[in-house]
Amino acid sequence: MSRHPRLRLLTTSTVLLGLIAGCATPPATAVGSDPASLDAFHTQELAFGPCAGYATTESDATVLGADGLECARLTVPLDYDAPAGRTAELGVLRVPATGDRIGSLVVNPGGPAKPGMSYAAQLAGLPGSDRITERFDLVGFDMRGTGASTPTVHCFTDDERRADLLMATFLFGGESWSEDVTRHAATSCAAGSGGADVISHLGSRDTVRDMDVLRAALGDDQLNFLGASYGTRLGAVYAETFPRNVRSMVLDGGMDPDLGIRDRMVQQYAGFQRSFDAMATACAAAGSCPLGDDPEQATARFQELVRPLADDPVPTGRDRGLTYRSAVEAVLFALYSQDNWPTLVRGLTELTAGRGDLLLAIRDMAHERQSDGSWSTFIEGAFATHCNDRERLTPDQETAMRREMLQAAPFLDDGRGSGARDGCEHWPADPTLGSPYATDVDGLPQTLVVSVTGDPASPHEGGVALADTLGSGLLTVEGERHGAVLVAGNSCVDDVVADYLVDLTVPDHARCSL
Repeated sequence: MSRHPRLRLLTTSTVLLGLIAGCATPPATAVGSDPASLDAFHTQELAFGPCAGYATTESDATVLGADGLECARLTVPLDYDAPAGRTAELGVLRVPATGDRIGSLVVNPGGPAKPGMSYAAQLAGLPGSDRITERFDLVGFDMRGTGASTPTVHCFTDDERRADLLMATFLFGGESWSEDVTRHAATSCAAGSGGADVISHLGSRDTVRDMDVLRAALGDDQLNFLGASYGTRLGAVYAETFPRNVRSMVLDGGMDPDLGIRDRMVQQYAGFQRSFDAMATACAAAGSCPLGDDPEQATARFQELVRPLADDPVPTGRDRGLTYRSAVEAVLFALYSQDNWPTLVRGLTELTAGRGDLLLAIRDMAHERQSDGSWSTFIEGAFATHCNDRERLTPDQETAMRREMLQAAPFLDDGRGSGARDGCEHWPADPTLGSPYATDVDGLPQTLVVSVTGDPASPHEGGVALADTLGSGLLTVEGERHGAVLVAGNSCVDDVVADYLVDLTVPDHARCSL
């Protein structure tokens, strides 16, 4: 899950993304690691310089062209159990602190695999960030396999992406793929990414080891971290692995670490249904709603609009039509924030007239389609991360999960009742995370979880559970959006977060309203 605060579709073809510590002491070691064998990685010097050449997308090229940014490459072991073997390089961006520096604040935007370099650059320019950027270097990194990092994961051709072969991250449960397609996904990812060993080491447990190497290479004794959405999982797993290396940690839009894939997907689908219903209610109240004037009938009306697209895509001004999957993904992305609802309503109104231009534009921007028709590595990186993290299910288990997901979110039911398969069933490595994780963590200082009551992608109950599991302070935010730190432009939220990061002041049960 990634952060999509606002869609600007009238004058731009990109999504405005944003949500938004001397020499280090010897790093704490993870279970099973050999500290001596990692010394060369922890003590490497980052050669920060101009950011030219680091951008891999058109939007990143714009963001990374700003003044005051510094970029470098961090070398990490591909396999931490064999650190003398192949290595990977991570792109790293730093925005130096403007005042009395405490240390570095490493940030992650979620996704998984959203570009962390441009995220850090964008956060530094947002209202409400001044107190943080005065005291911390803002540091973002592109996760292994994605963006400016190498090797880079590549699973599908542009033609396959155009044909909707790869779905968005929140549809990585119960997808109606054939076994031939799931086998192709694994073999093509391995072939296009540098080998099965590469794609077998793109999970969260490898990434948190990268984060600790980054912490040491930055010269920080302890990690300060701001993780959004999926970034809250990285934070929790880092806390589990290196609890004594944490100084501060803000987890915005948290996920319940106790839930397995079935319960997590059902909870997330229920969150999207709740947000769809809230959008439909607001739409009906405004009048001339394409979903009708009765919110109780909005799900049925939506199904009437989108189900025919499975067989007959509607035309667009682009070189392909709007398919069922593209329409549904566009709606899900637009539900990430109440700010997007007017744009979504315009897209649905256009669909009632037999056109899909706006909805396809939303979907293409969320998938980071470039002007030349190519795609960024974001969604493929997300797919690889999930395959390394999530537990495997049999076709019967996947089909049963799909049924429960659609019971929780009937507006997403295509009406076909087909079976489902685990898209990762032929992945060359077993998952390394699963659940539960980050339980009974010993030696972790107090952390801060931020959770929005109307968050569709990370429902509020998941954030509450994460705070309980980690013993964190909890900031509850009343509103309708995915995450709230910095990106919501809310001084109440941003002041609580800045007080915590700078002064380590932890609220027990603070509340803000958007």
